[in-house]
Amino acid sequence: MDNLAKRDSPDRSKINMHESWEVKYWIRELGVSKEELQRVVDKVGNSAATVRKELANR
Repeated sequence: MDNLAKRDSPDRSKINMHESWEVKYWIRELGVSKEELQRVVDKVGNSAATVRKELANR
């Protein structure tokens, strides 16, 4: 779980579908719906780079 008191920048290499603020970030960043993001994460895992590649191949 993310530590909200932690002041470091967020880890943008992984997509955490259990944190609503992260899901909102990735929806905007990738230009997809929450459902589409969930489908891709379920298929290829939570690596942001892999998710981006999968979306680019569609």
